[in-house]
Amino acid sequence: MLKTSFFPCKANALGAPSGFPIKLSSTVLVKAKRPIHLKASGAKMELSITRPDDWHLHLRDGELLEAVVPHSSHHFGRAIIMPNLKPPVTTTAAAVSYRQSILKALPENSDFTPLMTLYLTDTTSPNEIKLARESGVVFAVKLYPAGATTNSQEGVTDLFGKCLPVLEEMVQQNMPLLVHGEVTDPDVDVFDREKVFIDTVLSPLIQKLPQLKVVMEHITTKDAVNFVQSCREATVTPQHLALNRNSLFKGGLQPHSYCLPVLKREIHRQAIVSAVTSGSKRFFLGTDSAPHERTKKECSCGCAGVYNSPVALSVYAKIFEEAGALDKLEAFTSFNGPDFYGLPRNTSKIKLSKTQWKVPSSFSFKFGEIVPMSAGETLDWLPLPLSP
Repeated sequence: MLKTSFFPCKANALGAPSGFPIKLSSTVLVKAKRPIHLKASGAKMELSITRPDDWHLHLRDGELLEAVVPHSSHHFGRAIIMPNLKPPVTTTAAAVSYRQSILKALPENSDFTPLMTLYLTDTTSPNEIKLARESGVVFAVKLYPAGATTNSQEGVTDLFGKCLPVLEEMVQQNMPLLVHGEVTDPDVDVFDREKVFIDTVLSPLIQKLPQLKVVMEHITTKDAVNFVQSCREATVTPQHLALNRNSLFKGGLQPHSYCLPVLKREIHRQAIVSAVTSGSKRFFLGTDSAPHERTKKECSCGCAGVYNSPVALSVYAKIFEEAGALDKLEAFTSFNGPDFYGLPRNTSKIKLSKTQWKVPSSFSFKFGEIVPMSAGETLDWLPLPLSP
């Protein structure tokens, strides 16, 4: 007997055509506790996992916020929200205000929880860190080296000088530092900027402040894998697990695969996949989903950022399946992040069905279009709400 399910997004929330009907055969519901090999015919494999969280997310503001927040809120219970708006979120008061804007933009009856961050600058004060901790809504501080990525112009220029008192206060307040790990020296090759950052900034920082909680965001190299495995934590994106730098030029220049840190060689991708699917608790889900209107990507000076929220769970599931590590997917998506932040794990569940579905070529809104990762492609895993 057949049952019908739909791609889990509402047309009125997303501005996209009404769902994508998919026929499912009778299903087998499996809780992943050991490696699973999907070889059975005549039945669809389904995994029930604890509702995931996204520990690195860009929601923007204004119309763009209203457009993209339904994609993240549908399956993720919580998300660490990046502060690189214009102007950036540099104070606790601004973070509280931004949080209210996000809550207002959520679909009706959504229980999605935004976890706010502050944008570190050369003028951030230690007292602001105290206020952030006392607020109960700010969970981390984000380090952008000035000029490293989108809206980072007001980022840090003197980490070990002007920012040291703030970093010391963060140790006292047990406030994590989330690091965009790239140097911005124009003499350093763009593909080497992460490694140089580890050698010249991150390693000295850990030596100087060994008690500082640090997350190396969106890692892209085997050098970062080695560093994290030795002493710290990291978030990992769908694009850095699934794509290498050849993807930037496949069939011509591909602006929607351009992000910062930029995609790296295949040997680096393989190192990240091995680390993430090993079961190590040091790595957790952080999409770095970064929406831009289509014309701002497809232009002479396109913005960095991959919009992956609609496909992130599907891509992660594919990577873990190919590695024979579906039994480790739930820890990566749903356990390691909250454990690091000292937050309770979610109690609700979602379902991942081994069912093919086609990613829309774009999402249309009044202000323009957003092109998602894997646009127009057919993916093998479909996230669904778990029936009561």
